[in-house]
Amino acid sequence: MPAGGGVRACVAVLALSCAAAAAAAALPDPFAASATSARAYLVVADGQPLWGRGPDTPQRPASLTKLMTALLVDERLARGDDDVTIPRVAAAADGTRLGLRAGEHWRASTLLTGMLVRSANDACLALAAWVAGDEATFVARMNARAEALGLAATHFDNACGFDAPGQRSSAADLAVLGTAVMASPRLAAIVRLERATLVSAGGRRVAITTTNALLGRVPGVVGVKTGYTHGAGSCLVAVAERDGRRVTVVVLGGSDRWWDAVAMIEQAFATPRR
Repeated sequence: MPAGGGVRACVAVLALSCAAAAAAAALPDPFAASATSARAYLVVADGQPLWGRGPDTPQRPASLTKLMTALLVDERLARGDDDVTIPRVAAAADGTRLGLRAGEHWRASTLLTGMLVRSANDACLALAAWVAGDEATFVARMNARAEALGLAATHFDNACGFDAPGQRSSAADLAVLGTAVMASPRLAAIVRLERATLVSAGGRRVAITTTNALLGRVPGVVGVKTGYTHGAGSCLVAVAERDGRRVTVVVLGGSDRWWDAVAMIEQAFATPRR
């Protein structure tokens, strides 16, 4: 399915997710008390919201921002997997990095893998510049896409997820973005990787491992993305598939995101179809 088609396919889920606060009340929430410390969360099974805490409340999304970045990069890749020259601003990126060097050449698809698997900010900034010329123009496209998708709680100040006054999203909106990522065969294949070796055009090799501790450890987990900043806390969008069912869990501002996510995934699969 083309990337644009994948985004359109998630619009039906969007309508359900944005109404999560009302829909979640249909079932008793087993995580409503002290079972989770997350500021916000949403659990969706087969497109139906099961439980949530503040699912439509804007939160800092940290590197879950890169889900939107990946969607726009994926669409650009449909026109060709170009050679990308690493700009100085990308090589100087803060936080998690691949160690890209200014002036190096990397394939765009390789940088995309580094951005999603390792959450590399240098790869993220290089891709934003490749798609739109500079980060500011790329971020404007991100916000235009968020508006087009009806993601009312979402606004981006940067492409990678650094804390900023206007950088925000909600559990419901991020569930939609996670669904859109999984609708792209290219992106779905990347986010399930536990490790990869990236090779530059000049032959330099960088081995990476996923930031998603659920992959390979929790049955059925196939993605999607982690995030952390001081302001956002620990964040996660996880998707698991078992016996023809799909569960999506979004945890924002959790101090125990892994245990929270595992408990939510297991409880969701144990809940009969609605």
